[in-house]
Amino acid sequence: MLKALRHKKTRKRILIILAAVIVPAFTFWGFSGALRSQQQSRWAGKISGKRIPLSDYQDALSAERNLAIIQYGENFTEIEKLLNLDAAAWERLILLSEARKRKISVTDKEVIDYVEQYPFFQRNGRFDNSLYSQMLQYVFRTQPRQFEEQTRQNLFLSKLYQELTRNLKPPDDKELNEEYIKLNEEVSLYYIYANPLDFAKELSIDDTEIKDYFLKNSIRFKQPLSFNIEYVSLSPDDKGKENINEAVKKLFLRLKKGEDFAKAAQDFNLTLKQTGLFGESDPIPGIGWSPQIKELIARADIGEYLNPLQIDKTYYILKVTEKKEPYIPDFETIKDKVREGVIEERSRNLAEEKMKSCLKELRELYRTNPRSLNFESIAKNRGLKTGSTDMFKYGSYIEGIGASDNFWTTARNLKKGEHSGIITAPSGFYIIRLKSRTPIDEKKFAAEKDGFAQLLLLQKKQEYFTKFTEELKRKAQRF
Repeated sequence: MLKALRHKKTRKRILIILAAVIVPAFTFWGFSGALRSQQQSRWAGKISGKRIPLSDYQDALSAERNLAIIQYGENFTEIEKLLNLDAAAWERLILLSEARKRKISVTDKEVIDYVEQYPFFQRNGRFDNSLYSQMLQYVFRTQPRQFEEQTRQNLFLSKLYQELTRNLKPPDDKELNEEYIKLNEEVSLYYIYANPLDFAKELSIDDTEIKDYFLKNSIRFKQPLSFNIEYVSLSPDDKGKENINEAVKKLFLRLKKGEDFAKAAQDFNLTLKQTGLFGESDPIPGIGWSPQIKELIARADIGEYLNPLQIDKTYYILKVTEKKEPYIPDFETIKDKVREGVIEERSRNLAEEKMKSCLKELRELYRTNPRSLNFESIAKNRGLKTGSTDMFKYGSYIEGIGASDNFWTTARNLKKGEHSGIITAPSGFYIIRLKSRTPIDEKKFAAEKDGFAQLLLLQKKQEYFTKFTEELKRKAQRF
């Protein structure tokens, strides 16, 4: 029945809510929330000083899942694993709390009208109660009263969005013109380039310099908080879809009773694995990137088992075996790494000095005789590289250079034959000269101006609403 959603677009106002509360990321869905409620607490967190029952969190999770079904239709099963419904549910609770504080209200009639306008509940252009019941049962797996309450909440959020953003003004003509140019005007460049790596081979580094660098910059080599965890993983391939939940519950119960992890895992034909020490900003060896696991192990005690978590289709049971506080290693242990730091800093300084000398010569030549200025010759004499780009727009990626924003903005302000100052980028140092420019089509701009203004206003509203939401999230507390 999800095909009923395939060719139907939901009303635009609900997409505003989706944009505000659904955050694309990897998700942990299902079993973790259930076990958390059984083993840890009856509370999900605290918002505005008030404890939030775990049942409210689970209701919010169901509501976010239904919103995702509405948005993605039959593609939901493929998209679900890319959605952080857990974070979206928590954000929903925070925003609903704010809506209640502002005394925002939604009438029963508004809820009824909104539900009846969904095209996937309609037959022959009219709301069909029988179809409504079938869709709720087989697609959303939600009772009518629960779905209608979720709809009421969606309208709360929509009204909160409108209240917060209604006073934001459309961009003026100057801002509108600048933003349109950013999106549409193209430039290409000639450039001189100093790559620090090209100068590293010229350096001679002795042990005294390395030791001195370490003493002055030891904080740079500080190792972050790190962890070592033991874990087992279970997937449907191991136990079958019907038995995996039962196996996870039984194993976790035995561990909570104090059984040896290795022995208990062996009884379930599972391999106990150990990550080895990894930093708090590193991927977890054997598992990958997991902000949720990182958050949990940071709060866990040594020897404590984390409640089972599901990532995609795999379940994990984890135990924290070691925590190592941040520390600065002994010099001899990281001597090679310190040497790399010395070489990196000195080669970058050398590259920058070469560019400053080059820029000085370019300015003198341009001041006396602009026509005599030869980019390639000057660069070659100083051991620097030259190159050119194809046409590119603001916000694009320049092959071999990287992000274009600074280069595009600088190029737009250059006159023909004029060169820039030094542009610093992660890849090195650059001096550019405009090669060509393709300005915007003024007639096209005039035709698109009103629609573009509305688009910018919507973007401004969304940015404001997102910033407001992030501030609310910062004040809330998850358990």
